[in-house]
Amino acid sequence: MKDAALSSAPGTSPAWLVVLAAAISAAAVMGIWQTMGLYVRPITAGPGPGREAFGLSIAFAHIIWGVSAPVIGAVADRYGSRIVITMGLLATAVGLITLRSAASQDLLLLAGVFLGLGLAGAGIGAAVGAVARSAPPEEQSSAIAALGLGSAIGIIAVLPITHLLIDEIGWRNSLSVLAAAVLIVVPLVLATRDRPRLASDRSGDDFVAALSTAFASPSFWLINAGFFVCGFHVTFFATYLPSFVGDLGLPDGDAVLALMLVGLGNLAGIVLAGKCGRIMPLRTGLSLIYLGRALVFLGFLYLPLTGMTVILLSGLLGVLWLSTVPLTSTLVVNLYGTRWATMLFGVVFFSHQVGAAAGGWLGGMVFDQFKSYDIMWWVSVGLGLFAALLQVPIKESSAHRPALFGDREQAHREVV
Repeated sequence: MKDAALSSAPGTSPAWLVVLAAAISAAAVMGIWQTMGLYVRPITAGPGPGREAFGLSIAFAHIIWGVSAPVIGAVADRYGSRIVITMGLLATAVGLITLRSAASQDLLLLAGVFLGLGLAGAGIGAAVGAVARSAPPEEQSSAIAALGLGSAIGIIAVLPITHLLIDEIGWRNSLSVLAAAVLIVVPLVLATRDRPRLASDRSGDDFVAALSTAFASPSFWLINAGFFVCGFHVTFFATYLPSFVGDLGLPDGDAVLALMLVGLGNLAGIVLAGKCGRIMPLRTGLSLIYLGRALVFLGFLYLPLTGMTVILLSGLLGVLWLSTVPLTSTLVVNLYGTRWATMLFGVVFFSHQVGAAAGGWLGGMVFDQFKSYDIMWWVSVGLGLFAALLQVPIKESSAHRPALFGDREQAHREVV
């Protein structure tokens, strides 16, 4: 990222600082979000809400996240990501405090609203445009991958800490500690200043033109469909793996270790994905990821499920976890430029969140009805194979894409 730091414009923070602040925010917010599965059994153990209600709250958070992501992305593209990420961190803290008091479905849903807004503002999507604009073209894929690395590190760090907090001080107090940790990140974000626009970029102010061009491209909808499946997979797995492990009679620590292995595998997967565009078409990398996920989910159906089996399968899935993000977001940047990259990625991310909502809600509903997750494993296998096929027809842009999406006609010719 040395070249990226040298490319910073006057009056803006160095690119490395923009990437660092965005990655730490993503680590905090995404890491905490991945711990929600640890709260399924404590929150639903009593006479209050059941697992379907908890799953509905998770689904609600993902829908809020997805609906608000394009709007928040457009604001970040026009005015910069600093304030957007700060507000996302504050919303996350409020959501955690609300979840602490959740004794009914209504409070669970309210917590989902704030957590969804927090993820939209401080998660990976809100910072894609800022990071892409801060780095030179040859470093954009690596810079975007750094956001995914932040999330992976967050999973590795936050999961064992949260598990320890729940054991030592109880699940309610643990949520208070996590809220305080999120607030600590706010000063770092406020210390950065990213570049929302370039002087030469004024011709690209028409976000309606950006949307029209993207919506007219079949490749854009194939990307959306694939990301729907991604959301379904990761939300179902992260939310219900701890309860799945507990239902098998295995120690809770096995689930924590398994999710940590997801984070460790994710580090390797994202590094590989960041370099993927240099050695193969991005669509090929995405097809291989979805195919690999289908095979891992088959393992949960056919292999003897011991603690070691669950941990190893989770590690394999981790390599395929957030590796879709740098590939998908780089496809969006390559096809449509950086000017409205955050907004357009927000539209794609909405599809991800619809899939995530489906995975979160259906997981709880299926368990409450059948007392088993087997149907969900089979659905996940089928969706993985379907997504792998959908990536094949995607038409990646030529090397002469419009760098700032200022030429609507040129962009339209290249992506349609």
